[in-house]
Amino acid sequence: MRVRELAAELHAEVADAPIISPHGHVDPRLLADDISFSDPAELFLTRDHYVTRLLHASGVSLGDLGLDSGRAVDPREAWSILAAHWHRFAGTASGYWLTDELMSLFGVDEELAPETSDRIYDRVAAALAEPAFRPRALFERFRIDVLATTDDPLDDLAPHARLAADPTFRGRVLPTFRPDAYLDPEAPGFADRVGLLLAATNKPTTFVGYLEALQDRREYFLDHGAVSADHGVVEPFTTDLDPQEADELFRAALAGTVDAAAARVFRGHMLLQMARMSVSDGLVMTVHPGVNRNHHQPTFERFGPDTGHDIPVSTEYTYNLRPLLNAFGTAPGFHLVLFAVDETVHSREVAPLAGFYPSVFIGAPWWFLDAPDAIQRWRSAVTETAGFYRSSGFIDDTRAFLSIPARHDTARRSDAAFLARLVVEGRVSLPTARRVARDLVDAIPRKVFKL
Repeated sequence: MRVRELAAELHAEVADAPIISPHGHVDPRLLADDISFSDPAELFLTRDHYVTRLLHASGVSLGDLGLDSGRAVDPREAWSILAAHWHRFAGTASGYWLTDELMSLFGVDEELAPETSDRIYDRVAAALAEPAFRPRALFERFRIDVLATTDDPLDDLAPHARLAADPTFRGRVLPTFRPDAYLDPEAPGFADRVGLLLAATNKPTTFVGYLEALQDRREYFLDHGAVSADHGVVEPFTTDLDPQEADELFRAALAGTVDAAAARVFRGHMLLQMARMSVSDGLVMTVHPGVNRNHHQPTFERFGPDTGHDIPVSTEYTYNLRPLLNAFGTAPGFHLVLFAVDETVHSREVAPLAGFYPSVFIGAPWWFLDAPDAIQRWRSAVTETAGFYRSSGFIDDTRAFLSIPARHDTARRSDAAFLARLVVEGRVSLPTARRVARDLVDAIPRKVFKL
């Protein structure tokens, strides 16, 4: 009982604190254009692959949910599918978030089910027609202070520029440099993308020109407010090549003549080069490894990426990152945030690395691990080795705009519960727990992401 009371007390201290979201996938045009959400299904269903993937696993066609661009689907029918399968979300993170959104935003206090489906749909649809539910109004209601998006290196960042120049918009919407498709010779269209990159920056088709082109685009992002560069890799392998070898490998990659082993070496060299650039230009480097993207080829071919079939694989950091950390691990001002969906790596590798290297910070639970029990496991795994202040603060990593407050509140409640237990066990004083609770939602993410 004492733990619950203290947890509620600690949560109350941060429940209304502004949200800092330094990594996510909300489309900046949503806020720049401030266009009303079209319908409840588009808002809750089609944008959230957490939801669509579990429905697909239950036998529902993604086309019936509105993910097929060539086929129109009645949003009410898609919503009725969600209602019919609502019980399948019991105990899942998606279930928590959707329940919270329906209750806190729309005042829905009854269970979604076939018999309530139309009634709840109509209630949400009516609310979406009101000015208070336009994206900018919700941005303010959610108390979002900083929201980072994820952007292609050749994006013109026009929505970000419009928001920055708009005196009526309060808050910061920052771009994030995401160069994966330009660094991996095995990525579809790699040579074409690099060609466009070189043409856009007027650089020669050499490895040095390629590096200069990437640096130019990073500077463009910095000029538009970016604070970080994000790297989604299968493995965080790094290696350092001599200039001649790198140039030869680059030319072979453009020609499409590299095998899998050579492609891995090129990726590893480029991940190290991205760290070198972060040391130089100050962009925080975040690494999201350990996911086999687009696991089901037929689904990818029909519906495209980010449709729920990215599956975790094991991750190894200690050996893979050693070349990078030997070169830059103690470089002043370098910030490297390491995420993992392989839970075994948290206490074994990530926390010890962050407990020694001043550049390394522990990324918050990500993707499949951003649920209450997983957050508790993560916090227990890393805190005894690295403490609270070597972590990143919570990362919502979402495309589903309305879920942002629910996700952050989940993390705040979980951390409050963890801190309360430490206080009751006499392992942390109450004044220290209060400070940590506040810092986890403000000072820590501001420091890690240089905000």
